[in-house]
Formats: sequence, C-alpha cells, structure tokens
Amino acid sequence: MTSTHGRLRRTPDSVDGGDVSLPAAVARWARTQGDKRAVAFVDHRVDPEGEVTELTWGELDARVDAVAAWCQKRAARGARAAVLVEQGTDYVVAFLGVLRAGLVAVPLFEPNPLPGHTDRLAAVLADCAPELVLTTSAHADAVESFLRERELAGPELGSVDVVATSGTGAGAEPVDLRAEDVAYLQYTSGSTRTPAGVVITHGNVVANAAQGYEAYECEQGETTSVCWLPLFHDMGLVVGLATPVLGGFTALLMDPIAFVLRPQRWLEEIAGVEGPVVSAAPNFAYGYVASRMTAEERAGLRLDHVVSLGDGSEPVMSKTLDTFYATFADNGLDRRVHRHTYGLAEAVVMVSVSPAGRAPREVTLDRVSLAAGRAVHAEQGTTLVSAGQGAGGQFVRIADPATGVALPEGHVGEIWSSGPNVGQGYWGKDDSHEVFEATLTDADGTVVDPGWGRAGWLRTGDLGVLLDGDLFIAGRIKDLIIVDGTNHYPQDIEYTAEQAHPAIRRHTVGAFSVPGETGELAVVVAERAKQFTADDLDHAEVAAAVKSAVSGAHALAIHDVVILGPGEVPRTSSGKIQRSACRARYAEGTLRAGS
Repeated sequence: MTSTHGRLRRTPDSVDGGDVSLPAAVARWARTQGDKRAVAFVDHRVDPEGEVTELTWGELDARVDAVAAWCQKRAARGARAAVLVEQGTDYVVAFLGVLRAGLVAVPLFEPNPLPGHTDRLAAVLADCAPELVLTTSAHADAVESFLRERELAGPELGSVDVVATSGTGAGAEPVDLRAEDVAYLQYTSGSTRTPAGVVITHGNVVANAAQGYEAYECEQGETTSVCWLPLFHDMGLVVGLATPVLGGFTALLMDPIAFVLRPQRWLEEIAGVEGPVVSAAPNFAYGYVASRMTAEERAGLRLDHVVSLGDGSEPVMSKTLDTFYATFADNGLDRRVHRHTYGLAEAVVMVSVSPAGRAPREVTLDRVSLAAGRAVHAEQGTTLVSAGQGAGGQFVRIADPATGVALPEGHVGEIWSSGPNVGQGYWGKDDSHEVFEATLTDADGTVVDPGWGRAGWLRTGDLGVLLDGDLFIAGRIKDLIIVDGTNHYPQDIEYTAEQAHPAIRRHTVGAFSVPGETGELAVVVAERAKQFTADDLDHAEVAAAVKSAVSGAHALAIHDVVILGPGEVPRTSSGKIQRSACRARYAEGTLRAGS
C-alpha cells in the first residue's frame, strides 16, 4: 500500500538530484541558497521571551565541515562518535559533522539531573563504545567528570562550539557516503525494553525524511519546521533536523524544558512564522497546551498557516483532539491539518500517516470484541484514530504474532512493515534478524515478499488492525493486561482512571499487570493534580473512585492504585508513560511518592 492518497508525489531537489546523505544535502543548499536561514534556536533560559541563534545554509555547511575535519583527524571511518550536546544549533552541527566525516553518530544528551537519564546515558555509552564524544565548552567539564565517574573514560572529547568556529586547519577530506553506509545509531526510548541501538543507514534516514517531506506537504525554501522535541529522540531528530535538512527549509528549534515549563511557547513560535509551518508532538502535548493557554493568550494568535501537525509516539486520543481543535478553532486551526503518524525507531521514525486534506478518520469499536481480536463497529466502546496508510510506499500488514501468518482486515494482530527506511538491526545484537527479518506467510503458507530488497519484515511489537486499508493502533503486545483470560488495552484503562477523580492529573496515568498467586493483577499508577497537596489527598477515596470506574466500564478489578506526586510517574525521553518501568518499580516496591 502507498501513502500518495491520489496526490502527486513531491520530493525535494536533494532527492531528485541524487543526494544520498544529509551532509550532501547541506552542501547542495549552501551552493543554491547559502544566504537563507537553515536552522534557528530559540533559547528561553535567560530571556523568557526567547533569544534567537541562527545559521544560514552557508554557515551551517562551513561549521559542519570544520567538525568533520576535526573528527577525521581523530577517528577512522566507521568509528562511533557520541553527541552529548544540549538542544540548539550546535547539536545540528555536531550530528551532521560526524556524518560528513564518515563516522557513525550516536545522538544522545548531555548529563543532566532528570530522573533516569544519567543511568540510561551510561548504559548507551557502554553499549556503543564511542571513540569520540562531542559536547560544548559549557558542558565539557561535566561530561568529562561523568565519563570518569561511570568508568567510561577513553573517548576523546571535543567542544563543537569551539571546533566549528575555530577557522583553523584544512577542511574535511571528501568521503563517498553510500546509501548502505551506517549513518547513526538511534537508541530506543526503552518504553518496553532495555534501550537498544537501531542501526540506521544514510539511505534509511534519507528515505524516511523524504517520506516525511511528502506526507507533511513540505515546500523547499518555504516551509518552517517548529520542533521542541529533543534531537536525540527519533521523532525530534527527523522532524527537527533530517526532514528540514533534506528538504532545504528552515528548522526552528526549542528546548523541551521550555515547552514543559510553558507549553504556550510552542504555538507562539508557530504563530510568529510568516510562511507555512509543520510541527509534530506526542498526543499528550496537544491536551497539555490546550489546558494551559488562557483566552487572553489565545487572542490574536494566528495559526491558519499551519500545514501539518504530526501526532505520534503514543496512542492518539480522540478526546484530546476534540479539546485541542475546539480550543484553537478561532485562531484558524483546522482539524484537517492533523496527521496521526505511526512509527518507531526501528523504521527511523515514520511507518504510516493519515492523509492530508482531511481530519484523521475515527472508528468506535466494541471493546469486548476488540479485546478478543476482532474489530466490530459499535455505538459505544473504544474510539481509535486512523494512522492512515504506509508512508511513501511502505508496506503494512497485520500478522498473528505467534505464527507469522498474515491476518485479514478486521482482525487484531501485530503490525509488520517493510520499506526503504527500515533499519538494519540492533547494534551488537545477534538476534536482530528475529525483529528485522521476520518471515510473513499467507494462510496457505505462501511467503509474502517484503519487497524493497529486504530479507524479511520488521516486527513492530505493536498491535493494530486494518479497516478499509487504514491502520488503527490498538496497543503494544507486551503492554496487554490479561486478567482472568480477558485482554484489556492499557490506554482504555488509563483514560477511564484519569476521569475517575479530580485529584488525578490528566495524561499521567499508567496501567499494567503484575503476577499474583492466582494470576495477573491489574495496577494503576497516576500523579496527583497540582492543585492537590500531599496532605489534601485522600488516597483511599481516589483509589475507590478509580476501582469503581474501571470495574463499571471494563469489568476489570483493579488490584492496587498508586498515587505519586507531580512528575514522579516514569516517562521516556519523549514524554510517554513508561509502563515497563512502572511495572518494574512496583515489583521492587519503589513505586511510591518521593521515591
């Protein structure tokens, strides 16, 4: 299946001209539109209104070349170089410089006090064993101390802000980057497994960036991408860097913390752009900004130039979209710009996307039938939002996860995909072929060709169902809550639980199961709303409300309800509730307020 939806396919000149890497695209734009703005970063740390740093294509190309030259003098082609740089233009320069040098980039983050980040950073660095670490002069001492404390000393450190602007030495030696060469390792968020480095080639990232360019209706030299997502995250890297670089249009970056502290900034930056705008965020962000922006702040906000708003990285909730578009309707924001995008790091980021020109299709399905593996339309039940069809010609099929047999439309199973963007495997993992080269068969035993020159299909680990060719996401296989032989999707439980009592903070609920003496037990964890103090909270009352609501809506008995303080529910780097971490901490007895 394809994602053209009857429209003419659009590609940037960098693709039509045969560029097979992002550094080659930068060089092209430096030659053809060198004085135009390539990337800008709005820094809210010192000035709440934002201080802008920007680079033209010519400046970006020169800095990338300087970093590439520095890397080439210190590491051989194919060596790993970790990027431990804070959000901003230096991150873009560092990442592209490593690629131009012929090295393998590992997009990460500087050491910071956010819960769980330093442990994950140490684990990733130990796994990929970089020869170089790029940071900035402001964080060089902290990075060096971190490496020494974690017994990771060995990589040579470089401050990209110094290297890129030193103006000394010869430029980088030209490297013939091929589509099959490894460009970077994209470490997974760890929402359902230990972080693993997905091997992404230059061909993979160029293919997915081109798919995003087409799907989000970008225009070379005209569009601006506004992105607050971290550049070390797969969606942030593609939306905030790869697609604008390949497409030759401006990337306007923000710091994720600036968004969290004041989400209004996201839409204010979008409103301040003159031309067409594209952006993307996880579903929670749409509800978050709608709840935080006052009528006074919305007054005069211009959003009618938004072309596409991508929504992915977690389940897309119809109620959230209702709230968001109702809130900003008077600002010119039309629901038809919303693009439900399904993907995962194993496919760079994008697998499917809802079509342009209309709001994502929604269906309401009978909850019991859906849990039993069949999609049956109903007046009341679970409402799912369509993730459209395969982006840029990708193939999407639904398979029985136990047998690898393709399932017909209307049957729930594991989402399998194939396309030029699918990665090559997990770094250093001998069993990668089980995920990246799975064999799909039809009911009669005939092997289904994955096409694209691939040896097999990508198993996503996600549950979905095809209806009239559109993909609907049902959840993750490992996240299914199975109690007394009945399947329950955690997002259904979570939505019911968050509506059960005003003391529960919206978009902070996680539902999972743990083993008990007689079978699986369902547990709900949530954060208390900020207007409730710990002393004000009547835990027994909230727990009773949650148990009653879930029992009535889903016929499921909740074993335990845990209420944590604001910001204490484990999340991934992109803001998703980390159910696996919740489950692990609950089993350890450490899932409690203030832990």
